[in-house]
Amino acid sequence: MLLSNEPGTSQQTGCWAYSTKRKENAMTIARVTEISATSPDSFDDAAKQGIERASKTLRGIKSAWIKDQNVMVEDGKITEFKVNLSVTFVLDD
Repeated sequence: MLLSNEPGTSQQTGCWAYSTKRKENAMTIARVTEISATSPDSFDDAAKQGIERASKTLRGIKSAWIKDQNVMVEDGKITEFKVNLSVTFVLDD
């Protein structure tokens, strides 16, 4: 897949165009959405839980990247690991 950041497909709209070999001269349009997820165990677990939950309502998830991560602290101890994810999914035809 080739990512295109052409005008109208930039972060302004949250949509990206992907070139695929599904159909001749066809383009697949993807959208990026942001989610937050937490876990008491680790950043890795928070990311896994976030993707698992997003998969229940978003079809066609192709990728995700961690934009930010931080911890919640109480009484000097880490209580939760939090990740902010950008999730890319392909829009239905």
